[in-house]
Amino acid sequence: MRALAIAATGMDAQQTNLEVIANNIANINTTGFKRSRAEFTDLLYQTEKAQGVANRANQSEVPEGANIGLGVQTQAVRKLHIQGEVTQTGNDLDMAIVGRGWFMVEGTNGETLYTRAGSFNKDSTGRLVTADGYGVIPQITIPQDATQVTISQDGVVTATIGTSNTTTNLGQITLTNFVNDAGLKPLGDNLFQETPASGQPIVANPQETGFGYLKQAYLENSNVDAVKEITDLISAQRAYEMNSKVITTADEMAQIVSKNLK
Repeated sequence: MRALAIAATGMDAQQTNLEVIANNIANINTTGFKRSRAEFTDLLYQTEKAQGVANRANQSEVPEGANIGLGVQTQAVRKLHIQGEVTQTGNDLDMAIVGRGWFMVEGTNGETLYTRAGSFNKDSTGRLVTADGYGVIPQITIPQDATQVTISQDGVVTATIGTSNTTTNLGQITLTNFVNDAGLKPLGDNLFQETPASGQPIVANPQETGFGYLKQAYLENSNVDAVKEITDLISAQRAYEMNSKVITTADEMAQIVSKNLK
């Protein structure tokens, strides 16, 4: 019976849905994390009776046909790049992007990677790096005797050096935008990589047209909504159970037919 195969595709789809929801919940406290959503499409249809053709010769066209769907398949797992809440941390090197934009960091092979997690620190040379040691692009080095490091909303980094009474400009933090943020490839460690689907990176300073601004000593939280995820989890469970019930019912019906044919 086709119902068995159709329900099996439904169970597989809900299994994928459950995995996506589980990953969202697992990362509910991950800095800069963006929740995902599983999206599905229906499979091909088998035509039992075509619409728009005559049922018999010299008769009117059939207004509605009989098309039997063959189930569901996963179309995409979409990243929802929606702003998360920002929380004060007290660390002067932490930065949250309020609005659109990505920090640029240098990967292990020298490639440019992108992140929304602005939990930065200094390495042994004073260079501004991520928690995993990826250097911020463009490079910003904070001297050992620097005090009162200040990062403006438009990304200018300044500090008081030694006993000086004036501030010194240490560099400019720039951001990147993409035409299609959802096309970026997630790599883990809060990092993303450019792909043909994302489009070419557009680099500019914070607060320029189309870009957000920086908030020093703040971090952007995950945009996962716990209440919504639990609601989606219950919905996925119910859908899985209903597909399982279809398989059980189809099997019972097949047994009845088989007995009657003996």
